Amino acid sequence: MRQIPVETSGATVMVAQAPEPKIKDRRTGEIATDAETGATLMTVNVMFAANGDVEILTITVPEPGITGELTMGTPVALTGLIARPWENEFNGQKRHGIAFRAVAVTSLAAAAAKPKAA
Repeated sequence: MRQIPVETSGATVMVAQAPEPKIKDRRTGEIATDAETGATLMTVNVMFAANGDVEILTITVPEPGITGELTMGTPVALTGLIARPWENEFNGQKRHGIAFRAVAVTSLAAAAAKPKAA
């Protein structure tokens, strides 16, 4: 499957919705886990602003990759962000989209609160 790295250095990224466990199966409530590490997968909705455009992205990240308190409005850094196109067929209808995954989502609130040296 193709993985497209996403450049984030010129973007402003803030938490739009706090992390919550990713649901693998809505009927059973089964929580998704990383196939390689077994870590619980979390989803974090972020506001991603770049080049005059703003979008809300849902990012999947392993639970150990969530650093700091991530509440609405918290500025964050996204480490290893990739986009993965997907397509499937459900009840005879084709669906497609882009899934986003990061190695880590790190709060920048502590760094922003520190006074700058003169």
